Amino acid sequence: MLRSAFPLVFQLPQRKPPPIRPRPPPVRRYASPAAAVPPPRPLPPASAYVHLPFCRKRCHYCDFPIVALGSSSPFPRGDGEDPRIADYVRLLLREVAATRPVSDDGVPLETIFFGGGTPSLVPPKLVAAVLDALRGKFGLSACPEVSIEMDPGTFNAAKLRDLVGVGVNRVSLGVQAFQEGLLRACGRAHGLQEVHEAVGIVTGCEGLQNWSMDLISSLPNQTQEMWEESLRCTIDARPTHVSVYDLQIEQGTKFGQIYTPGVFPLPSETDSANFYKVASKRLSEAGYKHYEISSYCKTGYECKHNVTYWQNRPFYAFGLGSASYINGVRFSRPRRMKDYADWVQNLEDGTWFHESSTSELKDMAMDSVMLSVRTAWGLDLHGFSKSFGKNLTLSLCTMFRPFVESGLVIAMDTERQALQLSEFDADLENKGDTGSKVAFIRLSDPDGFLLSNELISLAFGIISP
Repeated sequence: MLRSAFPLVFQLPQRKPPPIRPRPPPVRRYASPAAAVPPPRPLPPASAYVHLPFCRKRCHYCDFPIVALGSSSPFPRGDGEDPRIADYVRLLLREVAATRPVSDDGVPLETIFFGGGTPSLVPPKLVAAVLDALRGKFGLSACPEVSIEMDPGTFNAAKLRDLVGVGVNRVSLGVQAFQEGLLRACGRAHGLQEVHEAVGIVTGCEGLQNWSMDLISSLPNQTQEMWEESLRCTIDARPTHVSVYDLQIEQGTKFGQIYTPGVFPLPSETDSANFYKVASKRLSEAGYKHYEISSYCKTGYECKHNVTYWQNRPFYAFGLGSASYINGVRFSRPRRMKDYADWVQNLEDGTWFHESSTSELKDMAMDSVMLSVRTAWGLDLHGFSKSFGKNLTLSLCTMFRPFVESGLVIAMDTERQALQLSEFDADLENKGDTGSKVAFIRLSDPDGFLLSNELISLAFGIISP
């Protein structure tokens, strides 16, 4: 997940990029008074994240709020369904029903993302119930992107057809690795045979053209040869989107108890950086666009829902532990089921409301930089200057200047064409006045992305000394 703070490293050694799973950005509880220069009025949300927390078991690296179901069959016969799933979905529907739309303008949802957990464990009729509730409360656009995370071994062809039939049109397949030993070492509930079966089901599903494959690098005992093999198998499967995550060792997980980052059997920092460079090279050669630090896609197949996060646009969220961003406020729901149920009851009783406080301008500026520079589109300097002031924009450009010279940061014009260092320097000398050419800055691929932690940390030091 995205982190709200980063270690400040002045010597900028070669490092691996931060791990990013497509989840909402970190929560800040904005309770400060309104800034002296009021920010633009937030747009109404057009996206919704729905958390379906059920898994067969907890993976050794996972710290998400989940409910482990054990050995329950993912393909119940007849109308049978796990009562834990049914009870949770009823609770989720209560939250949707009790949520007031932000706008009276009737802005429909353009993206919905079912994340988990393993949402493919949820029966299609319950997924349909959630979609119907969202449609009834907020409306759906003519062609919404409806994504669902699925794990190998948790669905068959009939179940996927049913999901597509109720409105799912994008699948994110959590493969993670193409080596049996690595899957076992991670505590994954599926094996390599189930991976190949799942790929066959997804690619053979009529009406489903948009699907993503997830991989994890820097796993225990993972070698460069293993990583190359996983990338080859991914490319051969021809997904329209690939997400590549670097393993993060989290406290409270099994991996957190037995492993230390950078210490064998985990790869070294150098090996992890090489994993990242190899992924960028191989996937780019195969025709995938590297549009965000961890995300690659064929032309036109960016994950629209995740772009909502990277562009810092508002979104609804529903379910255990989920985080929403509404009216400039990020809010996380409780991570424990009983606490979440109590919170939903309070929402229904009218004793809980979204905070109406205004974000501090510096926090909004940090969010804008942190999210923008993780993408190939980069930071819109003109828009940033309009929102946060020309002086701050010039200070950031001055800070980035040595990295523009080294090639880690790329300055671009309004057409997003790279500019020479002399043109960047001319803008700094003119203080961004008449004749300014620099419209965007982005990190280079892969070397700039590899140093995103450090460069963002330096930017934070300028925004909030």
